[in-house]
Amino acid sequence: MVSASDFKKGLTFEMDGQVYIVIDFQHVKPGKGGAFVRTTLKNLKTGRVIDNTFRSGEKIEPVRVERRKFQYLYSEGENLVCMDQETFDHINIPVELFDGKEVYLKESTEIDVLYDGENIISVEIPLFVILKLHIQNLVLKVICN
Repeated sequence: MVSASDFKKGLTFEMDGQVYIVIDFQHVKPGKGGAFVRTTLKNLKTGRVIDNTFRSGEKIEPVRVERRKFQYLYSEGENLVCMDQETFDHINIPVELFDGKEVYLKESTEIDVLYDGENIISVEIPLFVILKLHIQNLVLKVICN
């Protein structure tokens, strides 16, 4: 168990059945009343960012999260086949974990996969990708005033 007063950036923990990571925190000691910790948390499954306040003595259960580098190889039905960069093992990752971002992946793109033991929590693709568009037989009509 970890006390809220021991929060640090990158700490992962479970709250309300969801796994969160601490993005930012601030210890607040008001002149009147007890101290508390104001946090900005990111849900690792949904990517949603929330603000939450904890009393300084409140205890939370940390979750060990492992981040592994994978290389996207190809799409196969409802899964994307990726290769572990260290062991060269191939795994199938369900498309729904990408939340529609799989359209921005091209072969050999490096992605991060977050695990809590054996289960995949979430997948992170690069923030920037370079894509080349091939448009054939397209006529653009531009009207300028």
